[in-house]
Amino acid sequence: MMVDVILPCLDEAGALPGVLGALPDGYRAIVVDNGSGDGSPEIAAALGAKVVHEPRRGYGAAVHSGLEAATTDLVAFLDADGSLDPRELPRLVAAVQGGADLAVGRRVPVERGVWPWHAKAGNALLAALLRRRGLEVSDIAPIRVARRADLLALGITDRAFGYPLELLVKAGRADWRIEEFEVSYRERAKGTKSKVSGSVRGTLRAVRDMGRVLAR
Repeated sequence: MMVDVILPCLDEAGALPGVLGALPDGYRAIVVDNGSGDGSPEIAAALGAKVVHEPRRGYGAAVHSGLEAATTDLVAFLDADGSLDPRELPRLVAAVQGGADLAVGRRVPVERGVWPWHAKAGNALLAALLRRRGLEVSDIAPIRVARRADLLALGITDRAFGYPLELLVKAGRADWRIEEFEVSYRERAKGTKSKVSGSVRGTLRAVRDMGRVLAR
């Protein structure tokens, strides 16, 4: 069974070789370039990935473009910075094949310092708010698997950092069965920097975008 793996990408040249090289057999990369200036799309194409260009800046814009470009029944989403291991995707895929509507990862740092305090605190706050709504999740995870048609039917409209939170909120409203799995969270590849946890400003911007989703 083939699974399309959507990787939103903004200046991840240093991480792409490792990430794409670690994809299991049967997992096809769709790298959605969001305006990189470091040659990321050329590197991805040379490594055999399908490259999609999304000129509208924003995590949600890149993810949605990748979802539209995907052709497989099941689709996976993974950050392209090397912090997550693509070899953990089959566990999530198996959960959806077994009856879950959405499988998500809960990041577990493999060493100290990989998850800055401000990013971890913001994530914990948002996850707590989701649990108050009845969603038993512990992370606004950047790794997830679901059926492509079901995701499109949810009608997610956020095109910024609020996309994954809107996905969880709407999945909860639709009574989706959501299963969460521990996944390793490690240091990003050299030369890459998180657009969210890489700075307090980035984290605050992400929390702002996600807060707007919860306020709807």
